[in-house]
Amino acid sequence: MIKATVVPAAPRLEAALDRLRLLHPKVIDLSLGRVERLLARLGNPERRLPPLVHVAGTNGKGSTVAFLRAMLEAAGARVHVYTSPHLVHFNERIRLAGRLIGDEALAGLLEDCERANGDDPVTFFEITTAAAFRAFADVPADICLLEVGLGGRLDATNVIERPAVSLLTRISMDHMQFLGSTLAEIAWEKAGILKPGAPAVAGPQADPVVLHVFRERAADLGVPLRSYGESWTARPRDGGFRFESPARSLDLPLPGLPGAHQILNAGLALAALEHLPVAVDDGAAREGMRRVEWPARLQRLHRGPLTEALPPGWELWLDGGHNDSAGEVLAVQAAAWADRPLDLVFGMLGSKQPLDFLRPLAPHVRRLRTVAIPGEANALPPAEAAALAREAGIADAAPADDAGQAVAGLAAAPGPGRILICGSLYLAGTVLKDNG
Repeated sequence: MIKATVVPAAPRLEAALDRLRLLHPKVIDLSLGRVERLLARLGNPERRLPPLVHVAGTNGKGSTVAFLRAMLEAAGARVHVYTSPHLVHFNERIRLAGRLIGDEALAGLLEDCERANGDDPVTFFEITTAAAFRAFADVPADICLLEVGLGGRLDATNVIERPAVSLLTRISMDHMQFLGSTLAEIAWEKAGILKPGAPAVAGPQADPVVLHVFRERAADLGVPLRSYGESWTARPRDGGFRFESPARSLDLPLPGLPGAHQILNAGLALAALEHLPVAVDDGAAREGMRRVEWPARLQRLHRGPLTEALPPGWELWLDGGHNDSAGEVLAVQAAAWADRPLDLVFGMLGSKQPLDFLRPLAPHVRRLRTVAIPGEANALPPAEAAALAREAGIADAAPADDAGQAVAGLAAAPGPGRILICGSLYLAGTVLKDNG
């Protein structure tokens, strides 16, 4: 168990995280060997977890996990959750039986993992994933929700021998330098979380090649695969949506997370519930739809310095999407926002594909201001981002010093208007932190 210390918890935690960032740089080198070695030294906590949902995909992983957690907790279940990246505080990644892990407990876990690893090579994500498994093994819960960090087949979370159910969300072109240059290659890597005999559920896919890859991989492993449109559906209906499967037909309110795409993520979560040992009745499912929260996914900001500076009639929204599918989803929402003009504040990492993100949005955007992402050396320079936005079809695109200046400048125009800050979860985290 975690030992007490006289060092204050928050500084001790930050010191541990700083050491791990320094000694184990955030260099992506996909492998399972390092984390398996570390977990063996820790007594293999990944083998002592409650029934587990493993979630891989490009878009919608975090939202699907959020729906599952909301519905399970509405049914009275104790739920562990592991997600990444965090937005403001690292603790956001690890939720123990319904509560974010505390500074002191997390610091102790990281120090234990650091000692167990010694001087052996390990990445930051691997050692923090090992810490999460230790935390989950030590605290009783009914269900564990585990989000893949990158890819699937060689992701540090993929040491789980047999999940209760594996979920595959929408696959898009992202992280091509690690996962492959085609949708089929990326889908194959994501489907690497499938385990022999463990059921799997797949969400809707834009390209049929993805589902073909999933089916082939599932057949090879003897995995029962339930896919959208064949085994389950989730479609808008009468101001809400209807979920249908062979086991259940259920009318629900619109999800608490805005956007038409969230109906599909909610449906995937509902389909997953059918494979779990915790019963979620219709009332708990409806309550979960209402209470679900997941920051920086089409989140409207209602308070803080950025919103307080806006003139009457203006709205400020935040979204961390950063690939082609995210751009398409935001474009659907932008088309529905017909009551006032839309302006963007945009920042993105240099490893992403800004044109693929911006082109679907361009017909719906009046103006765009680009910003750097604080603390990210690989951020796209604002001048370059503005040039790419113009190439994508947004004529009024220019750099700004930071998000605050960008928002203030855009809101100086006659209103009412709507501003969306988008392009990166790292930018979203900075905005949430600075906006209080």
